[in-house]
Order: sequence, then structure tokens, then C-alpha cells
Amino acid sequence: MTFLKKRLSIVMLIVLIFLAFMAIGTYDEMTSIDGDQPSDNSYAVENPKGEYEKKLKDLKSLPAVHKKAKSELNELNTGYGQASEQAEIKKYLNWLFSIPWLTIDKTEIDLAKTKEILDREHQGMERIKQHILEYLAVQKRVPNSKAPILCFVGPPGVGKTTIAKSIAEATGRKFVRIPLGGIRDEANIRGHMRTYIGSKPGDIIKALKEAGSMNPVILLDEIDKVGAGGGWTGDPSAALLEVLDPAQNSDFKDHYIELGVDLSKVMFIATANDLDAIPLPLLDRLEIIELSSYTADEKLVIAKTKLIPKQMIENGLSAKEFEITDEAIKQLIDGYTVEAGVRQLNRAIGTLCRKAVTEISKGKTDHINVTPEVLLKLLGTPMILKDKPLQNDAVGLAQGLAWSPIGGSVTAIEALVLPGNGKIMMTGNLGEMSQESITAALSVARKLLPDYNMDPLFLDKKDVHVHAPTAVKKDGNSAGITITTAIISAITNKPIRKDVCMTGEINLHGDVLPIGGLKEKLIGAHRLGLKIAIIPEGNIPNLEDVPQKVKDELQIIPVKNISEVLKIALVK
Repeated sequence: MTFLKKRLSIVMLIVLIFLAFMAIGTYDEMTSIDGDQPSDNSYAVENPKGEYEKKLKDLKSLPAVHKKAKSELNELNTGYGQASEQAEIKKYLNWLFSIPWLTIDKTEIDLAKTKEILDREHQGMERIKQHILEYLAVQKRVPNSKAPILCFVGPPGVGKTTIAKSIAEATGRKFVRIPLGGIRDEANIRGHMRTYIGSKPGDIIKALKEAGSMNPVILLDEIDKVGAGGGWTGDPSAALLEVLDPAQNSDFKDHYIELGVDLSKVMFIATANDLDAIPLPLLDRLEIIELSSYTADEKLVIAKTKLIPKQMIENGLSAKEFEITDEAIKQLIDGYTVEAGVRQLNRAIGTLCRKAVTEISKGKTDHINVTPEVLLKLLGTPMILKDKPLQNDAVGLAQGLAWSPIGGSVTAIEALVLPGNGKIMMTGNLGEMSQESITAALSVARKLLPDYNMDPLFLDKKDVHVHAPTAVKKDGNSAGITITTAIISAITNKPIRKDVCMTGEINLHGDVLPIGGLKEKLIGAHRLGLKIAIIPEGNIPNLEDVPQKVKDELQIIPVKNISEVLKIALVK
């Protein structure tokens, strides 16, 4: 019995030893699979002591960055934590080392070269070019000065982005564009906190990485279209305040990088279409340079020197196969485009070139000379219905000057006096400010009745209907004198001259107040062939921006009071 017990004990001992070895093997296998303690120390071999250590040495001149990178590298070397945590550390280090902390491109500001580039790339815009040259002249003399942030404001297609590219080319800097249209998340500017899944730096850090230097030209495109914030995603326009403030951006904090980044050497340039849409704190940090519409003559030169040669190359046309007359280009501008810039014109020329290629490919001809007649055959009937000036003097119908993102135009304002009880009717898709102008104009008209030997109570038994034709929404206060003139004409039955147009705000005393967009408005009046334009006296300084040809061919009359307007506009 004792012998049997001993044999059983020996067997059980052997079984226990066997199970122990099995357990040890399973543990080693599980450890290798989980990756908590890799037996081959693969992370230490794969990452840090090679590539990362070499990059770390290059950052010794930046103590804060070197200290942060070394701390992250030590954590990676230990091999502790889950695989996902290790991957996040690697991702962070890759971003940290991709920022060109110590790289400054050599720049040289040559004012003569800059002027040559601006003249080559941009037609007209003499005042804008002079402003840029003055800005760069100061930069050349005081390289470390805290220069203002330029913001080019103007209609689409007038060359805001290309001017920024020209500045980058002239100064020898890299050019990076950041589109801001529709951004509603502060993280797009400042980056995400590292605690978030999928976190990454903001667009500013990405732009520095793309440029490969700390002194590029960064274009903040469409800054007026940054979405309004204040919710859980933050306010991106507020995040831009630090970026664009020369007194603060030397230590810009990106949430992901967690270190101060020096943006003081970056040349920031912004673009916008609508000045009123830029938040006031942000607007305060910008130096506004307004770009206006091109005249028809400027568009003709741009088409001949830039757009047509470019489209011919893109569509494989040679000078022997394709040419276009100046008259056809003018017809293309007037009949097939309606814009302040030249984007539609460029597309129309591209369409024309493609149709020419098709005709040549069919073997019908080996050369196309585009005249107005040929243009009509290739593109069909013009789709753009242009404004037309009045053909006759008319009672209660005044021509006002208007401005929109596509340039200046002429808008007719109609007034009609009907039997009634003193009501005023307003139609024509008018905005709130336009409706207020009509109310003010009617009060001024009541005040002027004695000047025309009429009873001041005349309108108490009449209704006045003011109408602005076309379905396009109209708003603003610059039609004040136009509305007043139309109402006075309707009341007194005196016709308004067909060759007169006008623009100006009016107050209750009858004073004519300054307005905006004068250059575009006068260009629109000149394009329609009008002869006389009445403007506020307060806008005389703005006449410097108006093309000389417009001033030579359009009689521009500044006025102070509505009585001066009526003397000019009403037929005697």
C-alpha cells in the first residue's frame, strides 16, 4: 500500500511539472501576441535610436522643442502602453520633426523686379501696385518690422489670389494657400487636442510643413466666409486673431503640437469679397486694399495678352489656325459675360477655342478667324441681356447707379402718384435699408412741394407707389436721391432726362451724403453710354480711382443738396 502511494505521488509530481511547463509556454506566447512586453524589444530597434535620435540632435538649438521630443522619445523607448498609444507617440513625433523649426529661406526684395512682375501679371491696378511696392520697401529697409497684414477685398475674378502669388515670387518666398470658406471648427486653425481620436494639427502648422520653411507667404483665402462660431466647435475667426496679430503670433499655440510656434516671419495675406462680413476684431488686424472691377478696355487687353494665348495652348491651337479680332473680343465681353473680373471671359474663350478645334478636326477648314459674325455662329445668340439706357425722357422714371459683386450697373426707379389717402407702396424685392430710403425720400418730397407752388397737404389725398424693376434683391441707401427725383417727377409731372444717372444717400434735410463703390458705378454708367452722372460732393476724393477714359467721356457732377440734383435731372 505504501509502495502504491509513492508511485502515485511520483506520477502526480510529473504531471504537475508538465502542466507548469505548458503554462510558461502559453504565457510567453500570449505576451508576444499582446505586445505588452515583446521579447525581441522590436520597438526599441524599429524607431527611436535610429531616425528619431538623429532628428532630435538637430533640435538642440530649440530647448523647448528638444525637451518635448526627448520626453516623447523616452516614453516610446520604454515600450510600455498599448500599441495604439505607441502609434500616437510616433505620429506626434513625426509631426514635431516635420515642422521646419530652424529653416528660414533666403529672401531678397528687389523693388524693380517686383514692379516688373506686377505689371506682367496684372493689367491696370496702378494704385494697388504702388501700395504693394511701398509695403515691400519698408520690409526691405526694416526686415524684422511688425508689418500689417494685407487684405485684398474685391469682386470674384479680379486677381486677388494672383497678386498674392506675385508678391511671393517677387520676394523669393514659398507660397501656400489656406482656403477658409465655410470653416466652422476652431480646430481647423488651432488643431485638435492629442486626447481626441484622430487628432492632428491645424492648417497653419500644415502650411508650414508644406512650405518647408518658417517664412513663407501664407494666403488666407476668403477670410470673409469663415463660419460664425461660438458653439461646441469654437470660433475659428477668434482663433485667427492670434495668428494675424504681429504682437502675439511669435508664440502661436497649436493644440496638437502643444508648443509655441513662431509665426512672426510668415507673411500673411488675406482675401475677401465682402468687407462687411469680416468680424470687427479680425478686421482691426487687417490693412484693407480694395480691388475694383475691370473696365471693358482692361478686359480687352487681358484677353489679348493672357487669356487667349493660354486657352490656345491648352486646346492645342496654333497662331496659324486661330485668331480673333478686337471687335469679336468686345462682343464676347459684352454679350456673353457679366462680371467684374475675367473668369467668365476665360471660360467663354475656352469654349470658343474648343469649337474651333472641332471645326478644324472635321476637315472643313485649317484656319478660323473669329469675327463678330463667326462668333455668333460658333456661340449662338448672346445669353446676357444687358441693361439699356432710357430711349426717351420720362415722368417718374430715374436711373440710379448700383453696385453688386459682379460690378456696377444702372437700375431704374419708378414712381407713380395715385388717388388715395397718403399711403406709400414699395415693390421690387427691396431690402430693409432701401425701404427706409424710400420713406426718407417721401418726407423730403413733401418738404419740397412749396418750391413747386404745390400745397404741402397734396400727398395726404394721394398714394405713392415706388417700384424697382427686376427680381434681383436691392438693398442699401445709395439710391436716396434717385428715389426722391422719381417721386418729385411723378408729383410735378416733369420728365427726367434720359441721359442722366445718379447715386447718393439723402437725409431729411435734403443733403446728399457719400456712398461706396463709386468706381464700379461710374464704369457701369460709361458702359451703357450715359452722358451725365450725379454724385455726392463727399465722393470727390474717390474719383482718383476712376479710369481716365471714363472721366473724359462721362460728365461727372458733384452735388451737395437734392435741389441741385433736381435742377440737373428734371427737364426744364
